Amino acid sequence: MNMKRSIQLTMIAVLIAVMSSCAPEETTMKAVISTTYGDMTVELYDETPQHRDNFVKLAEDGFYDGLLFHRVIPNFMVQGGDPNSRDAAATARLGSGGPGYTIPAEIQDTLLHVRGALSAARQGDNVNPQRASSGSQFYVVTGTPQTPQTMQSAMARTGRQYTDDQLQQYYDQGGYPFLDGDYTVFGRVIEGLDVLDKIQAIPTNNLDRPTEDIKMKITMK
Repeated sequence: MNMKRSIQLTMIAVLIAVMSSCAPEETTMKAVISTTYGDMTVELYDETPQHRDNFVKLAEDGFYDGLLFHRVIPNFMVQGGDPNSRDAAATARLGSGGPGYTIPAEIQDTLLHVRGALSAARQGDNVNPQRASSGSQFYVVTGTPQTPQTMQSAMARTGRQYTDDQLQQYYDQGGYPFLDGDYTVFGRVIEGLDVLDKIQAIPTNNLDRPTEDIKMKITMK
């Protein structure tokens, strides 16, 4: 190999190394929701920074450790994050607890209630017209595959329109479009959707609480 060719190859190698070191790092935050039935990995959206940062803080503080998925409605969602659910009696009425604050709504038209969506629970519009989110309670959407007919019904009820791509997401993935525009979606499950199915298959009582305690532990990945 001549000297000129050797110098050219060396320069190329250096250029590749420099470009690699300048490549943007993956910044999307991820968390693992561990349960009796396995783990779900969720990514948190940058488009909802207040919800993202609050979820991260609570997870890192151990706030969620030992809490229950206290509300499960098949083909709709599973809900947890009520601090009153820790070691709660089987007869306890759950769903009203929180860390003592709410989070301003960060509802985005591009973030949908498709299957696996991570969303913030909240009080109803009659007492919460600003649609502020619970400081800790969240739900994960299970839903069902949608059809053109059910999407037309959802659009008639909510008054919103969907792009062709968004409609296709509901046809292919399923979800619950009737919640779009009313609740803040701040993440999604990217691994462990089968765990979601296992949880929603557990029998529940008349308050939608599973007949066995489904405890969670949330850690940042």
